[in-house]
Amino acid sequence: MVLRLCLAAILGMLLAVPATAQTSGLDRLTLRGDLLGWEAVGRLEIDRGYCTGVLIAGDLVLTAAHCLFERGTEDRIDPRGISFRAGLRDGETIAERTGARAVVHPRFDPDGAASVDRIRHDVALVQLAHAIPTAVAAPFVVSPLAEDARRVSLVSYGQGRDDALSRQRTCRVTQRGQGLFALDCDTASGSSGAPVFDLSGQRARIVSIISGSATTERGRVAYGMELPGIVADLRRRLRTGDGAWPDAPAATPRRLQAGESSEAGQGGGIQFLRP
Repeated sequence: MVLRLCLAAILGMLLAVPATAQTSGLDRLTLRGDLLGWEAVGRLEIDRGYCTGVLIAGDLVLTAAHCLFERGTEDRIDPRGISFRAGLRDGETIAERTGARAVVHPRFDPDGAASVDRIRHDVALVQLAHAIPTAVAAPFVVSPLAEDARRVSLVSYGQGRDDALSRQRTCRVTQRGQGLFALDCDTASGSSGAPVFDLSGQRARIVSIISGSATTERGRVAYGMELPGIVADLRRRLRTGDGAWPDAPAATPRRLQAGESSEAGQGGGIQFLRP
């Protein structure tokens, strides 16, 4: 209830944008051919559940900051216990790696109520122990969404569809302002951190990630944030160690050689993380 009321207040501060094309349904990326171009999106598995993550470099996974904290606390999760399963579908992955370090913005409040400031900073980077080669899963570029853009696309996992990625070809930006987006994209528990794409260029570009969703008097609403500035800041913090954990510098990422297996483990008993 608190989340719903807070989100309603937040939405009231944003500017409504004109409606455009109709929102499309979800397409399950079942076959290997369906997954072409989307291999860099994967399931970020944590002891207590999972989120969605996406590569923005061979060794960097972008996801939601709240995924890296024990629920409702300020206790950070050890990234070395996290596994990123790129392109997971029906038990098969394109690549799998364990985490090494992580960083979130110092202004993110892990146990706070939904607010403009919390959503705006609900962004994290997980550095992998070993980079995933670009030829295996090409990272996506992070860029701003044009002011007049209304249509976006979402690729995510979620409760009831966690065995394979689902792609929503078209969903809409319904409101924006103060560095936030309100979206009518189809999200569920486990969609936290899912990349929101702009498809207007030659290749999809990440313009936001899902922080969460809630039901308001306007219906179900997903919300995310503008990314370029905060992602650039997090990359700097990861390089300098400012707020990154564990404190010890991570080993220089290297590409695995042909036939060499990763060290990532597969956990069981998955529970869903609510966005």
